[in-house]
Amino acid sequence: MLSRLLHPGRRDFDALSEREILSLAVAAEEEDGAIYAEIALKLASRYPSTAKVFEGMAAEEDGHRRRLLDLYTEKFGDRLVPIRREHVRGYIARKPIWLTDTLTLDAVRQLAWEMEAGASHFYEAAAARATDVAIRRLLGDLAVDERKHADIAERLEAETLGPEEKAAEKSEEHRQFVLTYVQPGLAGLMDGSVSTLAPVFAAAFATGNTWSTFLVGLAAAVGAGISMGFTEAAADDGKLTGRGSPVKRGLTTGVMTTLGGLGHALPYLIHDFWIATGVAGIVVIAELWAIAFIQQRFMATPFWRAVLQVVLGGALVFAAGILIGSA
Repeated sequence: MLSRLLHPGRRDFDALSEREILSLAVAAEEEDGAIYAEIALKLASRYPSTAKVFEGMAAEEDGHRRRLLDLYTEKFGDRLVPIRREHVRGYIARKPIWLTDTLTLDAVRQLAWEMEAGASHFYEAAAARATDVAIRRLLGDLAVDERKHADIAERLEAETLGPEEKAAEKSEEHRQFVLTYVQPGLAGLMDGSVSTLAPVFAAAFATGNTWSTFLVGLAAAVGAGISMGFTEAAADDGKLTGRGSPVKRGLTTGVMTTLGGLGHALPYLIHDFWIATGVAGIVVIAELWAIAFIQQRFMATPFWRAVLQVVLGGALVFAAGILIGSA
């Protein structure tokens, strides 16, 4: 129910017909193939061996697309249903990491693993629902193929990657940890750090009372944590994307959002108002630059773009809180 309220206009996966599932699978394979091809193009000049890996993955996705289209045409004719990932609850659209100017090996390999894990989960869920024997067989075969893609990538890497590039590879357990805990946690930390700036400093300059300011900051941090935690948990149940338990992701997001908000509220436990405000200001500066670094390091955002978005944006929120509180 909460998912429907947060994402109106989307269809439940269990409500999709076999025709719609096949159309969705075709669209997903087309998108994934295009993503791999674009990544290969961007990496070709700096990491030609890794680019070959992604060229091979793009070819695999194109083969899946053709098999899906052949069966779709046989069963339903020549007109596909115009359905995409964003039209289905719990099926998260791909992050546009391939649009960045500079791609790191770790970032693109993490993305590739997430894509293959998500595709495997999708085909497993779709095959379990299919009643047509031919459709069920194809979806099941594609689920197996997607699970084997990691092996295909490893084989391609064994043939093409040098030792320096190979050293960047991470285990499956590490990649799942990043997907389930690190990414939601970072999103929560960033949201909590920025979204609570205005209420904390508005309360500080409106009351001049450190204890009242701390209570406002605590309430804002806890409230933001609860909101973000429920939003993350309701946005994706993990069945189609393989992002892991919604409870784990929701708790991680909620806790990190709360911690991000508490960072600049805790200094107001200091009784002297100006000392507390000075310490809180230093904490805010450290938080904003840390967030910019995190976005650049873990989310493939160019550093100066992250600085513009986070540091400048956070500074404006910080200033807004002071101006409102001083009014």
